[in-house]
Amino acid sequence: MAGEPRVSPFESIHQFDDEGNDFWSARDLARVMEYTRWETFPNVIHKAEIACENSGQAQSDHFRHVTKMVVLGSGAKRAVKDTHLSRYACYLVIQNADPEKEIVALGQTYFAVQTRRAEMADELAGLSEDQRRLYTRAELAEHNRELAVAASSAGVVTARDFAVFQDSGYRGLYNGETARDIAARKGLQRGQVILDHMGFEELSANIFRAAQAEA
Repeated sequence: MAGEPRVSPFESIHQFDDEGNDFWSARDLARVMEYTRWETFPNVIHKAEIACENSGQAQSDHFRHVTKMVVLGSGAKRAVKDTHLSRYACYLVIQNADPEKEIVALGQTYFAVQTRRAEMADELAGLSEDQRRLYTRAELAEHNRELAVAASSAGVVTARDFAVFQDSGYRGLYNGETARDIAARKGLQRGQVILDHMGFEELSANIFRAAQAEA
């Protein structure tokens, strides 16, 4: 549906355990990251575990090795090994993944943004909706400044070029809508800024958009 942000492939495999703790399955992550053979992925996990220990974090807080049952094509079930990864563990795994894969750069951005969102959630605790919106609007303004610098370095120079560049970002997030389409849907008048007419959740989604575009 037009106007609804698309779901990241990394968000689509985000899970919660019975206690409400979020995690990512290493097998799901390997698939999203286009590893065709699971047998090559445990080595990436092992490197990430070493990085976790070297960073002073407890490995057991971020990597939980489990065994689960999967259904084979014949209908039979088989026990396979998996690892439940925290958000931080996923970031470390992606940092140690094949840098030639385009999805790796997207994953680095996704989990960096998710980590920042978690930090923001702590900072926003207890604030009113208006305060949350203003805080997030300021965060997005900073991301947009960084995006403008990155775009300029990549050859987006003129105002028209940047408008086309921005529209491409909006099209990706809003299922084909341009900035003009979004403004029209919101009933905005000429001169009114779209970002000033977004709530907290929509602003957060646009922070993700800007961060991915910068990457």
